[in-house]
Amino acid sequence: MGCSSCSKGSDGQPRGCRNNGRCGSCGCGSKTVFDWLEGVATPNGVKPFDIVEVRFKNNRKGFYRVGSGATYHVGDVVTINLNPGTDLGVVSLTGELVRSQMASRRVRDDHEIKRITHKSTAEEIEVWHKARQREDKTRFEAREIIKRLGIPMKLTDVEFQGDNKKATFYYIADERVDFRELVRELAGKFGIRIDMRQIGARQEAARVGGIGSCGRELCCSVWLSDFRSVSTGAARYQQLALDPIKLAGQCGKLKCCLNFELDQYVEAVKEFPSPHAKVFTQKGKAVVFKMDIFKRIVYFLQLGESGSGPIALPVEEANKLIVNSQKGVKVASLVEFAIPEEEEEIDHTYSNVVGQDDLTRFDQSKGKRRKKRKGKKRKKPTNV
Repeated sequence: MGCSSCSKGSDGQPRGCRNNGRCGSCGCGSKTVFDWLEGVATPNGVKPFDIVEVRFKNNRKGFYRVGSGATYHVGDVVTINLNPGTDLGVVSLTGELVRSQMASRRVRDDHEIKRITHKSTAEEIEVWHKARQREDKTRFEAREIIKRLGIPMKLTDVEFQGDNKKATFYYIADERVDFRELVRELAGKFGIRIDMRQIGARQEAARVGGIGSCGRELCCSVWLSDFRSVSTGAARYQQLALDPIKLAGQCGKLKCCLNFELDQYVEAVKEFPSPHAKVFTQKGKAVVFKMDIFKRIVYFLQLGESGSGPIALPVEEANKLIVNSQKGVKVASLVEFAIPEEEEEIDHTYSNVVGQDDLTRFDQSKGKRRKKRKGKKRKKPTNV
């Protein structure tokens, strides 16, 4: 999901983001915060914030302190001392907005924050580029080793450190895994230090990425960073069918977007009757069939009448009938309170004003043109 501004030079080394990380159209900057304070001068007597945000592979970010006298800009490739080893990353945010990002992620400004050593040299960037090229091959070979050892885990991704001396293996497992033998074999085969890190199914989808059923990129890989639990109650409040195929995302869990509008649905459902509510009429008992929150309509189904369809009632009228039914008042029929079918089917959200939505509009225009052409008589050319 890269763009031309993130491409590599003729020597194979990454050029960096020439848009300064603010294009927001590619995978490398999909979760980058727009620096709206850029160009705003720092007030007199206020020192610039000495911590910057650094981005790594798959939008993994961290906060690192800047040395005294050093200045870094968005897009700079920097070297970080991890002790042991060093890693390389790209500066994604500087200034006061870094302070707000640290507060939102609950990161403390204390001595535990590591320092940036310097801007990366050409030799360090070349080693970093070679390490990144090893990741795909290492992942495939590691999966073969896991399969041969019969370990119940799924290897998702491999991320090499910038100095090409350490690699982090991200995996998914339902149970606790004893991977001591696996670590020894991986370290002996690849000649690096091994770090095994377990992640969840949602974190895996965020790292891998993809296209959702809505046709857009996955929210977890583009902007969503807070993974909250999603329950089937969110689907019930929104009157959705409990179909696991439609409600599950690419991670196999319930879609995170079920929580996006849940608060509005919970507030709107308070005005509607209970799904178990009943209305007693002279013809028998009527139960709630379904509810349309947007049109504010409650559909009742008359029991005991064969061939009768749902009866649509306004939510206000439905609440009154339920209250009166609880008091023992029976109505003759719900049809007299129903919404007329003509008013129910009218949709005021769209109207074909121009008249261009008819599938046969092209045929009609061609027919008219042919008639006009037939009506015209061709003039014979006159000899001069």
